[in-house]
This record gives sequence, structure tokens and C-alpha cells, in this order.
Amino acid sequence: MQVPETEHIIGMELYATTAEGIGGMLRQEPEDFVVKEVSGWDVEDSGKHLILELTKKNWDTHHIIRDLSRALGISQKRIGFAGTKDKRAITTQRISIFDISEESIANVHIKDVQLTSIGRYRRAVELGDLRGNIFKISMRDIALDKDELKKRMDEITSEIHGMGGVPNFFGIQRFGAIRPVTHLVGEALVRGSPEEAAMIYIAASFKEEQEDTRVARDEVRISRDFAQGLKTFPLRLRYERAMMHYLVEHPADYTGSFSMLTESMSRMFVHAFQSYIYNRIICARIKAGIPLNQAIEGDIVCFKNSDSLPDTSRTQRVTAVNLDGMNNLIKRGRAFVTAPLFGYETEMASGIPGELEVAIIDELRLKPEDFRLQEIPVMASRGQRREILINVQPRFEILEDDLNTGKQKVMVDFSLPKGSYATTVLREYMKVEPLKMS
Repeated sequence: MQVPETEHIIGMELYATTAEGIGGMLRQEPEDFVVKEVSGWDVEDSGKHLILELTKKNWDTHHIIRDLSRALGISQKRIGFAGTKDKRAITTQRISIFDISEESIANVHIKDVQLTSIGRYRRAVELGDLRGNIFKISMRDIALDKDELKKRMDEITSEIHGMGGVPNFFGIQRFGAIRPVTHLVGEALVRGSPEEAAMIYIAASFKEEQEDTRVARDEVRISRDFAQGLKTFPLRLRYERAMMHYLVEHPADYTGSFSMLTESMSRMFVHAFQSYIYNRIICARIKAGIPLNQAIEGDIVCFKNSDSLPDTSRTQRVTAVNLDGMNNLIKRGRAFVTAPLFGYETEMASGIPGELEVAIIDELRLKPEDFRLQEIPVMASRGQRREILINVQPRFEILEDDLNTGKQKVMVDFSLPKGSYATTVLREYMKVEPLKMS
């Protein structure tokens, strides 16, 4: 079944399920996408950090942290959170605030934001301090009658159960939903072409962007006149504008222009390129007819940690001697088949899985040393392994769509471990353009 071109661009070359999709759209209203974080630890009665449950509607995580710090008159550095959450959604997550009283929080009133104190802790909430997320999502505007809709939902759900889950693809959010260029910037940087990388980030346009943005990007792409670009680029494109300001003052120093971005944003480019390679390797495995929930000789598996999550720091190669034992562990959810996020120290599989991995790397003409990025060491990545299957068990209910007359909606709920994308589950059901899921 043909996937949309946008997904092909980011390495998601196929669907894992074969049944016809149901169509539809996501996030017609924020209430259609509800996410609750599952924390990895219990709060205490004392500690320097006040632990709060933050529920927000239609707020970007970084923006609410900024506004909360302003309301409290404190630095953003005193506020900790475990992970960013979707904007057009209702999301609930833990945050911590250093050296603050519950009374101070009671005086904070921000529209569509609820803060509830749940205890204290000896340290801040940090990135990664979660086990996963619980999702309750409505897929709307489905133009199928109920019988046909139920048939397709049953078929896809049955296929997912039969595979043991869905491929653990990196979703479109990793690359940019409207403008999927993040991995292309990363590829150019890895290949030692900072000029190409900067021009892609600043000036590569997509038809889904607003017209003023497209026109401004196209003009700079052709003219390379960054001073003129600063006059035409919308103010909302602050990162592109910062890079152009730098290039006006430091002509042709394209490497230096990336210093205008935050370290986390700079790393995002190379990580996205690694994600693209990883997506393609999973697709190659599926095309070769090798299951995702079963190891074969040469695979590298990782093991479950104390939180019942894959621990990719603990891996073992599958051999003829341990094959049956490894597959028994995989069946019991105690081990997981992995694929590489390719970097300068990545452990590669052997046997047939290794051949598939090497074929993609060779096709892209890459070497491990490319990921050291000697000129921009902050972007260097040693790489790692990542589990290739999300063990997900979706449940669904079909209802009349109260927002779209004559249409159906499906309410689906499921849990995912941290680092996995809800859209990788939903795309198997909907089989639509990624923008209808963003």
C-alpha cells in the first residue's frame, strides 16, 4: 500500500498493516487528543522541589514554562519537566519548581492551565523522568458507514495484535510536519556541507507553508541576499532570522551560523538524520519478511530495565546457541530486537539483519567517523541501538461525529513507552497525509 510522499521522505516507506485505512483527521479540537504522563517515581513529603501536576489545553510546553516563570517571577531554570507534550491537545504531566511554596502557586492563574500540588522531592523533574504516556484520541470526519468502519478497525487491530505491536518509527514530528527538512539539514552537516545545511534550514520551502513564508524563503534561496531576507522573513521565523543576522555580519561562515541556535536544537538535526536511517532499516526488515517481534541470528537485542522499559545500554548479540532463549525472553516482554541509530560508535548487527543495516549505510555512502562532526562537536553523536517494535494494544469505540454531520468518529486509547509516537499507531488505522494527523 502506497504511503504519502511526505512519509517516504522521512524513511517511513510502508505501512505494517495491509487492511484499508479509515481516513479521517486528528485534532479538530484540543479535546480530541488527551495525553497523561505516566511517571517513573513517587513523590515525598519533603524536599526542595515542589512537585506539581500540570494540565494544559492548547499550550506548547516551552511556552507555558516561560509564562509560568514570569508569573512566579523566577528563572525558567528552576522549573523541571520530564518531556515536551503536544500543543493542540489536553495534556497532563509532572513538573517541579525549586524553592517555591504552595501558596505562591495558588496565586497563579493562567488561561487553560491547571496546577495541582502533589508533594515534594529531593531533586528536580528531569528530561526522561517518565515511563510513558496514556493516550485517549478521537479520529474524526470519517466518511464510512459504521459497519465498514468497524470491519476495517477490527482488521487493523487484529493485524497489530498479530505483529505484537507496530513499528517503532520516528514520527513526522521528529522531522517537521509542515516542513520535513530537519533530517536533510542533519545529513548535510554529517557530510561536511554546512553551507548546504544552512541554506536548507533557512530557504527550503514547502507548499504547505504560509505564502509569505514560501515567497521569502524562495527569494533568499535564489539570491542568497541575507540582508534582504531579514526585511522579508516573517518575525515568527526567529531561528532562521538569527542565522541570517550572523551571516550578514560573518559572510560565508555557515558553520558559525549554527551557533545562533540552542545546543538542544543543534543536536536535533543530526538526531533526525539518524532517525531517518533507522526508519529505513525497519522498512528493509519488514520488506525482507523478518518479524519485528522475533529475533534471528545476528540480531542485537536489549533487555528490560527495572521500569519494564527497554534498556539499550544492555545488549547482546543473537547466535545459534542462544536464539531460542532470546526469543523466549522477547515473547515474555523481557527482551527487544533493536536497530541502529547510526553514529561513530554504533554496534551493528551481523548475519541477515547486519546485511540489511549495512546496505542502507552503504547506499547513503556513510562512515561512522562522519558523525564526529569535527567542526561542530556539539552535534557529534556516537549512536546507539533502539527497539524496533512498540508493544501496543489499542482499544476503540465507534460513535457518531458530533462535529461533522453524517460522519463517524473513533475514540481509541492506548499506552506507549517514553520516546514512542502516538502517530505511528494512528497512521496504521488512518493511512492519510501526515498533515491530517498533526
